[in-house]
Amino acid sequence: MTPLGGTGIDVYPVALGGTPFGWTSDETASHRVLDAFIAGGGNFIDTSDSYMAGVPGNSGGVSETIIGSWLAARKNRDRVIIGTKVGHHPRFKGLAPANVAAAADASLKRLQTDYIDVYYAHYDDPATPLAETIGAFETLRTAGKIRAVGLSNYTGARITEWLEAARSSRSEPPAVLQPHYNLVTRQPYEREIAPVAASAGLAVVPYFALAAGFLTGKYRKKPRSATPLALAGGLLTGKHRRNKYEFGAQVRQMMASKHASDAGLAVIDALDGIASADGVAIAAVAIAWLRGRPNVVAPITSARTAEQLPTLLAAATLNLTGEEMATLDEISAVAG
Repeated sequence: MTPLGGTGIDVYPVALGGTPFGWTSDETASHRVLDAFIAGGGNFIDTSDSYMAGVPGNSGGVSETIIGSWLAARKNRDRVIIGTKVGHHPRFKGLAPANVAAAADASLKRLQTDYIDVYYAHYDDPATPLAETIGAFETLRTAGKIRAVGLSNYTGARITEWLEAARSSRSEPPAVLQPHYNLVTRQPYEREIAPVAASAGLAVVPYFALAAGFLTGKYRKKPRSATPLALAGGLLTGKHRRNKYEFGAQVRQMMASKHASDAGLAVIDALDGIASADGVAIAAVAIAWLRGRPNVVAPITSARTAEQLPTLLAAATLNLTGEEMATLDEISAVAG
């Protein structure tokens, strides 16, 4: 296990993302994934109250609900670390204090727990004074409803503002940072956010660690089928309602394929070479590279089926050599 910054929480060095739960995986499949993750040594599960609110039939919070039913069935709350987010649910938009309080209670109910280990502000809310948002998180913390504060999708400047405002008000500062960061998306994180994380000692848990699946090596050319927007249009008209899980997989494919440029495919080739030499999967190498970056504690990756877990969990103990890291650094600088 690895310390999650200064939170006093120890986590497995690969986190399990809850995005597929209720989207590309039904409840039964999701429970199997969660079981396999715990059996493999994992303990850090990431979700949000807004997953998958944009998909017809899902009003938001479905991922939390599935995780909650699993926690209740397995009775293992004390063995897992749960991170979830506020601010993007259709019923709880923004970070005004009343909204944060109501959203937290709704998440606790869906998760069937009385506390959240890491509670993230999902997106910045410039319309709400920062002091008010910080106060809302501090109220939750002192009430025992959350253990640590996290920020997701914040700029370096706004992270600094939050840290300074929390210090001034003697509130608990954010300890965990969740940015979009991977081998083919290195900016703006490295340029604008990483220096702040390093200075403040924030624990970084990047999402899209595998670039929606592109860094598994599965997508080596652009598909000729419809764009994600066209697929979404079909779903919204009801065309795909009977097979929403297949639709979700199609959207993930489109998200991944956007990285299939010459620069992106060069990264895949480099990963392939290292993976072959080390006798591991491409995905494990991509996650191991992230684990080797400064301040990164637990890259977030997701699995649609339990059978995908061993490859992802292998990244937790894979340590790349200095030469391998340097090779990936150089090649991916062009792509990201």
